[in-house]
Amino acid sequence: MGKGKVSNSSHNESNDNETKLVLNIYDLTPMNNYSYWIGFGIFHSGIEVHGKEYGFGAHDFSISGVFEVEPKCCPGFSYRCSISLGRINMSSSDFRAFIENLASDYHGNTYHLISKNCNHFSDDIVYKLTGKHIPRWVNRLARLGSLFSCLLPESLQATRVKKVPEYHQIEGNETLSTTTPSEIDETEPENPLLSPKDGSVDINFVKAAPSDCKAEMP
Repeated sequence: MGKGKVSNSSHNESNDNETKLVLNIYDLTPMNNYSYWIGFGIFHSGIEVHGKEYGFGAHDFSISGVFEVEPKCCPGFSYRCSISLGRINMSSSDFRAFIENLASDYHGNTYHLISKNCNHFSDDIVYKLTGKHIPRWVNRLARLGSLFSCLLPESLQATRVKKVPEYHQIEGNETLSTTTPSEIDETEPENPLLSPKDGSVDINFVKAAPSDCKAEMP
């Protein structure tokens, strides 16, 4: 579903559908400055496609925890490096549909440091698009399992996004604000990549595609 064709072409013909696939990696703790060199660390990652970066974070509600930011600028983390994963042949609109459908599997309240974290999300995107995986060291902490989760500071137990997504239609444009669980309505229409209402919020949430639309995807 949604798999893009990996391109290795060196010809000069223009192809508007072709785009870089990049893994952007961030430090969650200054400890990484020391542990990184022995192949260990606590990282956040996001996937850059068509000039935007997509990540997964925790919140308390059964709606999408997938969000969009400017590449290498994910708030709350310290950018470390980028890894080029080649190029894919997939239009911006096709990728938008792909990420909306994927978002329905990544609700904010399902985030788990060991079993379903931001790096699992990045790996899922890469595998679905290319059939390959992200480097193992990026998510090594999760594979080492619960033995280490109890040693982490509480602040690292979840990659928590700053705001909880609520969708509003105002003068034809979708905006974002915080909300309580009883106010959430997942039937609000259209444009799932939203701009925040509050100027201090610097992430855009991806609203998951409705389940009936997901079922129709090839």
